[in-house]
Amino acid sequence: MDNDVSFALIQSVIDSQEALVVIFKGSTPVMTNRSFNRFLGVSSCEQFAQKCGNFVDSFIPHPSYFHKEKMPKDAEWFEEIRKLPEVDRVVSMMTKNYEARAFGVTLEQAIEDYTIATFTDITESLIKRIMIESHANMDEESGAYAKEYFLQIARSYQDAALFNEKIIGAIEIELDESTEYEDLKNFVESFQRGTRQDDMLIRWQDKGFLVVFLVDTQTNAHQMLTKLKSMSKAPAMKEFSYDLKLFIQEDKESVKSLIKRIEA
Repeated sequence: MDNDVSFALIQSVIDSQEALVVIFKGSTPVMTNRSFNRFLGVSSCEQFAQKCGNFVDSFIPHPSYFHKEKMPKDAEWFEEIRKLPEVDRVVSMMTKNYEARAFGVTLEQAIEDYTIATFTDITESLIKRIMIESHANMDEESGAYAKEYFLQIARSYQDAALFNEKIIGAIEIELDESTEYEDLKNFVESFQRGTRQDDMLIRWQDKGFLVVFLVDTQTNAHQMLTKLKSMSKAPAMKEFSYDLKLFIQEDKESVKSLIKRIEA
């Protein structure tokens, strides 16, 4: 098999990938796939090199993610990002339309001197990343997230909101005092059917909860409140009596300030 055929086959394989794929020889990109070219608005690997220069310069300097300023001088980004735990191998890059996206990075070196870098878009999963469930993060009695856990990751939640250009909404749930403690887990399981995968249901008080979520606009936050109010008519929720109150993050308001308003 000659080199031209081999090249064409490799190009065809990486072009079939939805993720962004770049093949490097040493530290120099020598092949990019269709998804990568489309994302950056270039026609080929050669045009990318002319337009963008050093590959690591494509990474947006963001405090939460890997970028050039976190590297020692003259270090190779491959080696530096490999030193991080897999969950922290995240970079941010800008689309041709100047929209920031976040990518999990996977590096493979099947042949000496050649590295295949795969960039998987995890922008919509950033909230999931800081919501990794473990026994210590959950309130055992109810099955909701523990308040202490949310307070620990609140700053990261705010960073994710800023990165995704969202605002934080919170809906306070006050259960009737007559609710039995043994029924809290049933309430949580039933209530979560009306929330989205990335929403956080937190046990905030003795018989009170908080739903924390991200939305694009205040209007969408009110729509979330309306949706959760309508859940009270569901058969599984009829045995519970509760009140809901919406809080919306104000312009330039920190999550710490938002929490203070909720607890006032």
